[in-house]
Amino acid sequence: MKLRPGYLSSYAQSALLEALRAALREAPLFTPTMPRTGKPFSVRMTNLGPLGWVSDRDGGYRYQQTHPETGLPWPAMPEILLRAWREIGDYPDPPEACLVNWYEPGARMGLHQDRDEQDIAAPVVSLSLGDTALFRIGGLRRTDPTRSFRLASGDAMALCGATRLAFHGVDRIIPGTSALLPAGGRVNLTLRRVTPAQGDVTGRDESSA
Repeated sequence: MKLRPGYLSSYAQSALLEALRAALREAPLFTPTMPRTGKPFSVRMTNLGPLGWVSDRDGGYRYQQTHPETGLPWPAMPEILLRAWREIGDYPDPPEACLVNWYEPGARMGLHQDRDEQDIAAPVVSLSLGDTALFRIGGLRRTDPTRSFRLASGDAMALCGATRLAFHGVDRIIPGTSALLPAGGRVNLTLRRVTPAQGDVTGRDESSA
């Protein structure tokens, strides 16, 4: 695991937030639901890039090329995200998806693995904006011991190597820890490579989850 506290300067955080606001006009936030049960997530989300991660009761976890509500392609990733992928991920092939998760003050995310990608050799690069999150990470089994630490606005991290399939989640958001978002809350952006280097970008669900 790579951790880069303060990776984004205050100026870079504001610039990225403005780029996200423009992207949201094309690809508004939506609420994914759990496979089979249809239970809604506590976070809302959208995507940037050629592919986007979605989940619903009938289709399950998958990547696809279009927004599930508008039917339009996802907006392009801004250069600041591509630079983070190069500098932190240090992976030769570009990211194909950037998940944008919006955590309201009371939102959380349970322990899970990121394993819906065909190319699990590629890292998952994460950037945080807004209020601090209490992030938890464990091992390759859900029952492995875990540890937690704080991710503040501007921090970056990457799950790679032995931690690429580690269980991880967000215990809670700590209100009032950032002034970046006037109403509070947190935005988390995770960059992923979905297909192998020579693979196609079809959005087919070939998840092993």
